[in-house]
Amino acid sequence: MIIQSHLADLATPTGTMRTYVHRPAGTGRYPAILLYSEIFQQTGPIERAAKIMAGQGYAVLVPEVFHELNPIGTVLGYDDAGREKGNADKAAKDVQGYDTDNRAMIEWVQKQPWCSGKIGAMGFCIGGHLAFRAALQPEVKATACFYATDLHTQIIPNKPGQHSMERLADIKGELQMIWGKQDPHIPAAGRGEVYRKLSETEGLVFSWHEFNGQHAFMRDEGERYDPQLAMTGYQLALQLFGRTLSGNK
Repeated sequence: MIIQSHLADLATPTGTMRTYVHRPAGTGRYPAILLYSEIFQQTGPIERAAKIMAGQGYAVLVPEVFHELNPIGTVLGYDDAGREKGNADKAAKDVQGYDTDNRAMIEWVQKQPWCSGKIGAMGFCIGGHLAFRAALQPEVKATACFYATDLHTQIIPNKPGQHSMERLADIKGELQMIWGKQDPHIPAAGRGEVYRKLSETEGLVFSWHEFNGQHAFMRDEGERYDPQLAMTGYQLALQLFGRTLSGNK
């Protein structure tokens, strides 16, 4: 499937949020996927991941997750300076800002003639957490979270009762949690805590997948990239979205 890409600068309560849109070319109406990046924003690997999903028949929106804290178009490098800046931005942004970002994208995409109205979410690293955060929105029917960081910590600033794991009852769609067992950012104890809380939430539908992989095994740059696991990850996400975002469900 041939795709096209364009920009949308969306108004949010905390400022303009540049959003990169990748979707099938030509006419047609497609489900939307809100795709959340790592702390580095839309790098080459994130853009390629978005285009892979778009090529399977989805309109993919990639927001600049720290738009309040950087000039429009900022992309951080996969180096010490980029990690330092990205982690500082993560610690500086209040979690409610992600909620208003999500509302802006959902309300915008549902008005587009190329959107079917069905919405899912996915993300990597902090983006896995932000996809989880998007699942709090009632319109989001399915969410694929790849090695979601900080679900088991209090690093992301939030007010009492606003931590993502304190709002599990708000999730109405299906969750897919994908992890690497050799990921030092989400150790076994942290994964176990997340699993316990999900399991204890009545009515929550989720699947759980752990692989022998390192953090960022989906990222097609760097020594931790595992092409075989990445393909499995994409297949899992596509199976999830294919079941939940098609037809009249």
